[in-house]
Amino acid sequence: MKQLDKNKMLLYLLILSFIVIVFQFYLLIKPDISSTQTKGSKEEYIWVSTMTGDPMFTENDIPAFRKFGEEKNVTTTIMGPKEYDITGQIEALEEAIAKKPAGILVLGMEQSLAPTINKAIQKGIPVITVDSDVQSSSRIAFVGSNWYDIGVAQAESMVKLIGGQGKIAIMGIGGADTTEAAFAGYYSVIENYPDITIVGEYDDMANSDESARITAQVLETYPDIAGFSGFNSNSACGIAQGIRDNAPEKDIKVTAMDIEPANLKLVDSEEVDVIIGQKRSLFTYYGGNFLYDINHSSLKIKDLAEDITDVIPEKTYTGLIKVDRSNLHTYFPGLK
Repeated sequence: MKQLDKNKMLLYLLILSFIVIVFQFYLLIKPDISSTQTKGSKEEYIWVSTMTGDPMFTENDIPAFRKFGEEKNVTTTIMGPKEYDITGQIEALEEAIAKKPAGILVLGMEQSLAPTINKAIQKGIPVITVDSDVQSSSRIAFVGSNWYDIGVAQAESMVKLIGGQGKIAIMGIGGADTTEAAFAGYYSVIENYPDITIVGEYDDMANSDESARITAQVLETYPDIAGFSGFNSNSACGIAQGIRDNAPEKDIKVTAMDIEPANLKLVDSEEVDVIIGQKRSLFTYYGGNFLYDINHSSLKIKDLAEDITDVIPEKTYTGLIKVDRSNLHTYFPGLK
């Protein structure tokens, strides 16, 4: 009988240990979907994104959203997974809706966000998309970059860099609406140059290691490649690494995007030729203020009945910044 009790106790301990291990594993894989950063009044505004742990966001978008909160004396909350994870972003958006905030900013990378955005609108919560739009949704407005124009800007730069002829490869986040729009803008320019061939569109998953791997693969397949263009903030570092490791002796042209410190250093070292920058802080700050105006503005549009239209622009493009070696230190005098 005592031996039986000991066996039961051992079994209970094993089961308990298993439960603890499973719970700890769950905590490791569960996305970080809520982090309140700035406290103000009872009125709360939420920024729901993906890749919230990426330096591009932690150094630009998030501080700008906090600044909006401080100036308006409202609570601002950051929600969403730290890595690129649209499913996790949708889960975070559901949690944001449950909090019944005064407004939500959504980073609109994919149209799959539309049903959840619509759910927020149906519950009376104003939603504005930033950075990239979710046009198939009922969002009230969009504030951000014109990704088609980003593609045009990179293509025009690449044409000049390679003298209107040669093979080029392009990469970005596969399936993202932003990437598709940028690729469309890129093609709209390149199709006018019959001596330029785009050898492929590649998904670098917003990961510099993957960008480097793709670059190495392209260099092996097309040893006469003339240029690479990247369409996320991590592309430049990966492309430069791939060339550095596999073809350092070749004069391969590189255009990429986002004026992050690491990317600017690559321009300074002449490993990247052109960076197309977004005004990230500006569109996130504007987005917060537009949400606030929806709730508080006393502006009336002449002769229109109340609630017929909103007192903010439906689309606001905040422009781009082209950086190359000719203006790098003019734009960024503190760069070392």
